[in-house]
Amino acid sequence: MRQIILDTETTGLSATEGHQILEIAGIELINRRPTGRRYHQYIKPTRAIDAGAAAVHGLTNAFLADKPLFPAIAEELLAFLIDAELVIHNAPFDISFINAEFSRAGAHFKPIATHCKVLDTLVLARKKHPGQQNSLDALCRRYKVDNSNRELHGALLDADLLMQVYLAMTGGQTTLFGPEIQAEAPKNSVSNSPVTTITTATANNQAFNLKVIYADAEECDAHEARLEAIRKVSGECLWG
Repeated sequence: MRQIILDTETTGLSATEGHQILEIAGIELINRRPTGRRYHQYIKPTRAIDAGAAAVHGLTNAFLADKPLFPAIAEELLAFLIDAELVIHNAPFDISFINAEFSRAGAHFKPIATHCKVLDTLVLARKKHPGQQNSLDALCRRYKVDNSNRELHGALLDADLLMQVYLAMTGGQTTLFGPEIQAEAPKNSVSNSPVTTITTATANNQAFNLKVIYADAEECDAHEARLEAIRKVSGECLWG
């Protein structure tokens, strides 16, 4: 199962009013495990950034002036996303922008739903926590995901936070791998480099002398109950 945790930053709130994507980032999971492969790109808009949007993400037209236009990165972005399940918080917002950008990039580009499944974590959170706040910040607090460095929104930062929230919210482990498997954010994330960053990291093999303690019958029953809970939420469970 291949998933991409996806987020965007935009010039404004409405794709139907001609607002555009400024930044897009995706983090790849295979069978719910982060592979270390990720896509991150800043994009030059052809319109001014609304003041309200700039206050949220801090991106400016001056910073983005030397970045590529969306049509220049459309093919490589689609190649990264194709055949994956896109995991997005408030998916209709991001999908509307992605579809609008692909539409402007050329008639041969089809709506992203023809290439990918889409899972909206906001819908999922509202089902699990009805009547509560379910913003990304609220979910980080609820699932004890550290978002202390989120002074401004950023597509790559928010995708990483959403990945941790999604795995916790759907019963997965967020610490299955050590920090060595997490690809660092691109060093040029806030530089003037227009180069797309797709990075890959691998886990280090380490030997541990660990005492093996086998589960008793009660613990096995609890384990099976937990697996069944995961199946009800995600439709399948990869652990037996």
